[in-house]
Amino acid sequence: MIYRVKRRVLGWYTKRLLYKGKEPFKYPDADASLINSIAVPEFDSIPQQSFESEMNGKGSFDVKNKNGVEHFEQIHSKIFFTDVPLNPPAIDIRTVWESGRLQQIPLALYGPASGQEKSEKNRILIKQKVLDFIESNPFLFGPHYMSPMEMGLRIPIFFFCLKTLSLFSESEAKLITETIYEYSWWVSRNLALYSSLGNHTICECVGLVFGGAVFAETGEGKDWLKKGCHLLDKELGHQILKDGGPAEQSLSYHRFVLDLYWLALDFLEKNRLHDCSSWKPALNKGELFLKSFGVDDGLSPAIGDSDDGHAAGPGLSPKKQVCDPGEDAAPTGLSFKTFPDSGYTVIRHDSDLFMSFDHGPLGMAPLYNHGHADALSFTLYIKKKPFFIDPGTFRYNGVPEHRAYFKGTRAHNTVCVDNMDQARQVTGFIWDKPYRAELISSREDEAGIWVKARQDGYSRLKSPVVHIRDIHVSRQEFCLVTDSFTGKGCHAFESHLHLDPGVRVDPMRDWLVLTNGEVRVFLHNPDNGGFRVVQGRESHLLGWFSPAYGVLEKTITLQSVKTGLAGETGFSALICFNEHRLETALEFKKETAGRL
Repeated sequence: MIYRVKRRVLGWYTKRLLYKGKEPFKYPDADASLINSIAVPEFDSIPQQSFESEMNGKGSFDVKNKNGVEHFEQIHSKIFFTDVPLNPPAIDIRTVWESGRLQQIPLALYGPASGQEKSEKNRILIKQKVLDFIESNPFLFGPHYMSPMEMGLRIPIFFFCLKTLSLFSESEAKLITETIYEYSWWVSRNLALYSSLGNHTICECVGLVFGGAVFAETGEGKDWLKKGCHLLDKELGHQILKDGGPAEQSLSYHRFVLDLYWLALDFLEKNRLHDCSSWKPALNKGELFLKSFGVDDGLSPAIGDSDDGHAAGPGLSPKKQVCDPGEDAAPTGLSFKTFPDSGYTVIRHDSDLFMSFDHGPLGMAPLYNHGHADALSFTLYIKKKPFFIDPGTFRYNGVPEHRAYFKGTRAHNTVCVDNMDQARQVTGFIWDKPYRAELISSREDEAGIWVKARQDGYSRLKSPVVHIRDIHVSRQEFCLVTDSFTGKGCHAFESHLHLDPGVRVDPMRDWLVLTNGEVRVFLHNPDNGGFRVVQGRESHLLGWFSPAYGVLEKTITLQSVKTGLAGETGFSALICFNEHRLETALEFKKETAGRL
């Protein structure tokens, strides 16, 4: 609380000075020879087609509601950032911030060469874009200063401009170095600390590392570099768990954090500014974790929040120093791997099957900002085609009902009790009453793989309930997911299975045939009445999918609803991958009924 009060006081004092035309600090002279001597981090190459698409304004840089964003920027450009509305009507503030990340610049600088003429055109475009942005957004005025995280992400980009472009005049280069100083000065005094620790902190620290290197001959610059490195050292074990998984329970933000660390590591080591050797084991574990969730190139489940953010730019991956410890060799046949700290089990059968099972915590305490209430949820891909999916994120701001839905329990392949989430949503980002999920057992035998877990999110009810889920993946090309409950009282139970929008559903006797492209999967539908088919329901939201931030599509959700006593009610989902194994699968289900 003291830290937050200090930040408020600093904001008020700085606002008074700036409105009077005074600066809150004196700009030091940047050492041009020092800047020239600083080495630039490296990036992996981006495919030519992706590069062309991004540079032509498609893909990640296709700003949604562009006219609305530009209008919002213009009418608030002369207003001190604390007076800019955080949740303006009809617009997502995150979309405004994203438009100011300037990540076209590193993409143009480090993307594949595409002819001298086009390269020169990109350089001129970069110069105009960065200078226009600085002129249109005076220090601490307008929406692009509302988030120190966004400022931290822009500091390396201003540095890249100084290092790689010869188009800037001396006065223009001075303007950019002064902007780096302004940003670093503010970020260093407004870091996301204490309960706000998370990926925002990492973005801000990476910005301080670059700003500190540029002004390393000054006392402030040395402090920025020291503070940035210290927090990056400290946060590594907080952000990346011992098994390599994400503390924030988000695959997208895990990729984001890892890339930020790789960017800082390469920069610091190239310039001999900090010993980063202790980072590499954790970063390598993080890479192996994400590799375990890869279904195909660029395809993995959308677990947890995602805003499609990048450390430097879309498709532009910082150089990694990944070692091969030998454990990342792809296993053959049916296999599974459990990540005990982050709470996931991944099951594979060569390239024919990928299944993830979530038995981990809600997210990073104490606020659990980017976690979803998805305990005991699973995803399933067959022959690299998505069937049972995590529907994604959609938007953070301006759509409270959709925000609550996509992060809530009903939007995941698990069970909802009494129409409540497994934890309590306080705001669009903050949770309380977090559940505890735990793996009970996991084993492999001649029949296949068996995994069992439980979660106690509904133990907070007046009549407490604990959810237990058994998953068996058979060598006979089928999977059985069984839900049981312990506790007291009579409750309403809802089981949901969310399908990829590419999946078509057709009835076939006591089965539903799920077809995605050339691949078919069979879901047992006893008496043709086990599941309700819901698609794009507006009231009491259900049947929605978000393939990218801000994008909303209809999809099919299969819903099963039961009311009964906790100890006497359950669900089962029998999923078969081979039409010739349907009878075998049914026999197994009958044999195991009541035994699991």
